[in-house]
Amino acid sequence: MKQAIGLFAWLLLTFAAAAVGAMGSSDASTFYAQLARPAWAPPAWVFGPVWSLLYALMGVAAWLIWRKRGVGVRTALILFVVQLAANALWSWLFFAWHLGGLAFAEVVLLWLLIVATVLSFQRISSFAAALLLPYLAWVSLAAALTYATWKLNPGLLS
Repeated sequence: MKQAIGLFAWLLLTFAAAAVGAMGSSDASTFYAQLARPAWAPPAWVFGPVWSLLYALMGVAAWLIWRKRGVGVRTALILFVVQLAANALWSWLFFAWHLGGLAFAEVVLLWLLIVATVLSFQRISSFAAALLLPYLAWVSLAAALTYATWKLNPGLLS
């Protein structure tokens, strides 16, 4: 029962961060449609399903680490929570506040935090670390897309 509650709690925390980000992107579809985007940008409908899957994987990965005992678990979970907060902030910077340059700087910081989280998870559970790799790949794409979109839209993204 404790394990089920733990899994639920980590998923709840992860999806709560998603909800905070979603509040910042409540007008995202309208704003995204106005933006000039690179030809390789995914269509808007892809983001919801991809992020939902990634948040689920992230929550399970954190739960797998939480279940372990020993050196580094606390640090790994703190890193996880910090990167989760950074993840939620990006939507506000880009979609709510239209701060393209700051959103790009923040997504680079997010990428570094994810790398640090993956490395700290790796020391505890290779499987938990592997669950974060699709997230790292997607944020890599998101960083490139943020930069390209910011540069293509100087009037809309200050």
